[in-house]
Formats: sequence, C-alpha cells, structure tokens
Amino acid sequence: MKKTREKVVIRTSIISILSNIVLASFKAGVGFLANSIAIISDAVNNLSDALSSIITIIGTKLAGRAPDKKHPYGYGRIEYMTSLIVSSIVLYAGATAFIESIKKIIHPELADYSTTTLIILIAGILIKFILGIYVKKKGHDVNSDALVASGTDALNDGILSISVLVSAIIYILFHISLEAYVGVLLSVIIIKSGIELIRESIDNVLESRIESGLSRKIKKEVAKEKEVQGVFDLVLNNYGPDKYLGSVHIEVADTLSVSDVDKISRRITKNVSEKYGVILHTIGIYSVNTKDEHVKKIRNDITKIVFSHKSILQFHGFYLDEEDKSISFDIIIDFKEKNREEVYKQIYDEVKEKYKDYKISITLDIDMSD
Repeated sequence: MKKTREKVVIRTSIISILSNIVLASFKAGVGFLANSIAIISDAVNNLSDALSSIITIIGTKLAGRAPDKKHPYGYGRIEYMTSLIVSSIVLYAGATAFIESIKKIIHPELADYSTTTLIILIAGILIKFILGIYVKKKGHDVNSDALVASGTDALNDGILSISVLVSAIIYILFHISLEAYVGVLLSVIIIKSGIELIRESIDNVLESRIESGLSRKIKKEVAKEKEVQGVFDLVLNNYGPDKYLGSVHIEVADTLSVSDVDKISRRITKNVSEKYGVILHTIGIYSVNTKDEHVKKIRNDITKIVFSHKSILQFHGFYLDEEDKSISFDIIIDFKEKNREEVYKQIYDEVKEKYKDYKISITLDIDMSD
C-alpha cells in the first residue's frame, strides 16, 4: 500500500512537470512576441508549478524512508514540510504576478495579440483544468496534501489563463487594455489560495484536532465491545499521511479481571488497526463502581454539580475508593471558556464542600476529539 501510494504521487507529479514545462515554453515564447506581461507571468507560474512537482517527488521519496533508531516513527511528516514549500511557491507566484501587474498599470505597454496567441491560451486553459482536476483527485485518493496543493494551483492557473484570454479578446475587439487590471485581480486570488494552503500545511505540522469523522468511527468501533461502558480521551498522533498512532481510555466494570481487560484491549487494538489503519498503542482503563448503590448516588450527585457549569463538555472516569476515602474523575471544559482554571476550581470546591470526608482528585482533560 505504501509503495503504491508513493508510485501514484511520483507518477502524477511527473505528468504535472512535463505538462507545465511544455506550457511554460509555449507561453513564454508567445508572451515575448505579443509583449504581454499577463502571458509571461502565466508562463512563470507554470514553471513554478513544475518546481512544486519536483519538490513533491523529493518529499515523497524522503518520507518513504524506513524508520530508524533516531526516528522510530518514520519520516512521514516530511510530506507536510513539502506541502508547506509548495504552498509558499504558490504564494510567491501570486505576489510576483501582483507586483508585475501593478507595474504595467503604472507604465502601460500595448500588447500585440494574434490568432496563434489565442489558440495557445485556449489550449493552455484546457490542459490546466484537466491537469488540475486529475492531480487534485489523485491527491485526495492517496491523501497527499502536496498533490492537492499542486492540483489547486493548476486550477487557479486555468482561471488566470481565462482572464488573460478574455482581456486579449476585449483588446482585439475594442482596443481596451485590461490585462494588467485582470492580472491584479487574479494574483489576489492566487495569494489567497496560497495563504489557505500554507495555513493547512502548518496545521498538519502542528497536529490539529482529529478529523471528527475518523474519531467518531474509532470510538464507535471501540464501543462495540459489550464490556465497554464508555470511550474517552482518544488521542491520535499523525506521523505522516494515513499513519496514526494513538491511545484511548475505556470504562469497564470493576468486576472484570486483568485477564478479561487484556482480551478486550487486544481485540480493540486489532479491530481498529484492521478497519482504520490506526495503531492504538495504549488503552487506558477507567474502573466503574458497580457493587454499591450508595456510590452510584454519589456519582449522580457529582454529575449534577459538574454539569451545572455550562462550559463543561464531558465528565468521565469516575471512581470512588471507600477504603482510601477518595473520589476521582475527569472533566473537559470547552476551549471557548476563557477562565477554565476558575471553572475547575469552582467544581473542585463544590464537590469538596459536599463530600468533606473524601480526598477529591479531578483531572482537567483536553478537548482533543469529537
């Protein structure tokens, strides 16, 4: 699977490189002959796309290196750095086009369009749209942010070329030169796209929140075990596209033996790995009191106290140890709450006030997954 993905990324990138080099060559020649800054900028943009694809290939090959002692989780995250570089090239191309277009507004020069110019522009538009759709689809198919970024850039280039074509037709028919103004408008669109792609790449490098669809599916899969009464604290660390290692907490009855829990955790690990390709290297256990009705009443009372605070998202991991006279549980407070520590203190004080004879231990968990 890993090798197949690598082959798809490299093959798609090579197609993109060849297409962009051919387009850049034709557009550069026509641009200089027609004295068109828009067409020349378009050619430069095509060259930047070819460079992006070369970087994508290099990044994919480096990311495919086997884990070693220094990097036991592999080199998969190199792809995110590659995507960041590609996104930066998109931003640079947009900024360059913007500057050149402004120069043409300040110092206008008449263009000289011909039938050949229009034919090459139309052919370039068709090739760019086909290439953009193809590269972006392949990127989604193999979960490659770098390919998705390259495909998005190709589609933007197609739109840019349409604007150049329209401005050329308007000039031929009405002798009104709009290409510099159109260049400004389209360069702003490209800059915006580059910023969005950079933001997405940085999110991957920093490890943003787990995609809600994946986290819910994994929790649902874990909850299929009949002994599991609750699934919490799912953490997934991303070490490259489609490579997740993580941990999760489950609530099970305090009547289960260590052997029972071991069998459950092994089944969970196996099923999640087979269905979603996610390795849960740790499954933590919350023991649920089931032997004493008095404990259930205390749990219900504390649950009411906790959820009387509107910013509480979750309450779990409750356990009362009568021998040690201790009560422990976890809470999750919404990130929107500015005074999370204050809410935590209020809950602690309220629980402690009601159950003075017990040691109270509250863990403030992080809202990491849906």
